[in-house]
Amino acid sequence: MAADRFPDWTPPEIEHGKPTRYQWMVHHPQHLDLGHRTDIGAFTYINALHGVTIEDEAQVGSHCSIYSVSTIDGRTGPVTLRRNCRIGSHSVVMPGVTVGENAVVGAMSFVNRDIPANATAFGVPARVVREGGAPPEPA
Repeated sequence: MAADRFPDWTPPEIEHGKPTRYQWMVHHPQHLDLGHRTDIGAFTYINALHGVTIEDEAQVGSHCSIYSVSTIDGRTGPVTLRRNCRIGSHSVVMPGVTVGENAVVGAMSFVNRDIPANATAFGVPARVVREGGAPPEPA
């Protein structure tokens, strides 16, 4: 649990287009709602133009991309990562997606639709492979 891992957690200073002290970056930080004890890996990019909410104790692996706007297909919409969800390294979360509480998204996944709470999903595009129940404990 993040509370055990980060007993002295403080939110980083976030400036538009500049790396945080943890080496992740946000465009349009005024539209980012960052929860308490979040864990966002180095080299992750967040475009929050249309809103990104990362709730308490959510984890995002390194080298991820979270987009509230896509210049490729013109999609826009807020992204919500619910409490205690986990996004694996090198994953992409597209506009308008909500990843549910306690959900787990496997590494290198392309998330272009909602993932329900307590589910496990992975792949390109990400597909739910298990629903319900608590997420597996980290090794």
